Amino acid sequence: MKKKDDLKRQVNEAILACQDKQAQDVSVLELEKDSGAFTDYFVMCSGTNPRQIQTIADAVDERLEALGLRVTHSEGYKQAEWVLLDYVDFVVHIFSQKSRQFYDLERLWKSAKRLEPSELLAKPRRTPAAKSAVAKSATTKSAGAQSTIAKTAPAEPKKTRKKKA
Repeated sequence: MKKKDDLKRQVNEAILACQDKQAQDVSVLELEKDSGAFTDYFVMCSGTNPRQIQTIADAVDERLEALGLRVTHSEGYKQAEWVLLDYVDFVVHIFSQKSRQFYDLERLWKSAKRLEPSELLAKPRRTPAAKSAVAKSATTKSAGAQSTIAKTAPAEPKKTRKKKA
């Protein structure tokens, strides 16, 4: 179960990296085990020009490398029409719009389950201890905000006595 959760987290990070660089039409295919697939997931997106496609590829690579995951094989970076980043358990495909329509991987792998990125981006469930820690943190922040408000409230003007001349 832990390996599956780790894999979903890694795919999630790849999706976030794509979205951070304004990739278009981000989608995920979960490939069936008995379909002869060589990987578990395809993450696919499109860029609008070669520079954006390369930037998306760089962002995915940097974000996953920060998790200790290195790309095992990559193709197409220089041409930037279809960049493929192979992480063994999942593959990230970054297409130009023209190449994505031409190769149409969604049609070629039509037996795969199509997932919306939000399905993998689901928030982790919190344990009761984590929930109470979050509630305590919110209470502390709220109290801190109130004391800050009190400190920054404008003071009443001082009354000064006029000296008699």
